[in-house]
Amino acid sequence: MKTKLLIEQHFHGCFGVDFNKASIDDVLAVAKELPKYGIGGIFPTIVTDSVKNTKHAIWVIKEAAKMQTPDMAKILGVHLEGIFLNPEKKGIHNPAHFLKPNVDNYRLIEDDFIKIVTLAPEFDEGLIEYLTDKGVKVQAGHCVGANLEGCTGVTHTFNAMSGISHRASSTALSALINDTLYTEIIGDGVHVFDDALKLLFKAKPDNKILLVSDCLPCTKSNLKTFVFADETVYYDGLRATSKEGTLAGSTSLLPDIIKRLHSVGLFNPRFIDNPYEYHNIDLDGSVEWDDEFNIQNVTL
Repeated sequence: MKTKLLIEQHFHGCFGVDFNKASIDDVLAVAKELPKYGIGGIFPTIVTDSVKNTKHAIWVIKEAAKMQTPDMAKILGVHLEGIFLNPEKKGIHNPAHFLKPNVDNYRLIEDDFIKIVTLAPEFDEGLIEYLTDKGVKVQAGHCVGANLEGCTGVTHTFNAMSGISHRASSTALSALINDTLYTEIIGDGVHVFDDALKLLFKAKPDNKILLVSDCLPCTKSNLKTFVFADETVYYDGLRATSKEGTLAGSTSLLPDIIKRLHSVGLFNPRFIDNPYEYHNIDLDGSVEWDDEFNIQNVTL
């Protein structure tokens, strides 16, 4: 089967590279390697950090994008998953760096290369409208709010958000019943139980599901212990967690997740097209998969 190249809109690094700490050469090296895995477009994702470090990481990614060659996965922009979150659902993020989601605070790190912002909508002080006016995708994540008005999507649905209850509204419930919202989902078999994946795939229109990896620097590397989001993270070959057991992100690239979903009967080829429509972009190239969803050939 032939499909479009994969677009990864939520991942923090791989091959030992952490986008929060990477050099320009590091980012280019990742972009050079990813087409071998069928990935043709990327939104490097920055975890919560200080304003100074965040600004520097954005600058590095933006500069790397200017230096790309045609044989690399195209750097499409930055996904800012941090700073404007709810401490109640902080996950691995360091709340010492959190700021209120308002325009003044956003301007501390603002850059036109930021294309996606994950934030807690219950704390919004005008930032959602500001970002929308600038064409930035706003996603609800690391939050408890059920009012997702103004958001275009939801970040890693079910993870780090208020869950489904039959007695109250919640972020996850609002995400599932709102047919206009795009929903990220991590299908690695660790972050979301397969029955919950089935629920989302049944509840949401096929064209509103965004498969993401949320993968970490240890992915496709020899790293077993590393510092991420100011926390020491331990990778046991399946899970990457803090000492307390908090999941820090996945350890699978997107094609590995797609292969797993196919193996359990949950993959829909339509999902590959959705990021193209969400971001209104086009990329040349294709991926050929065999019957077991191993990549056979990649054309850029």
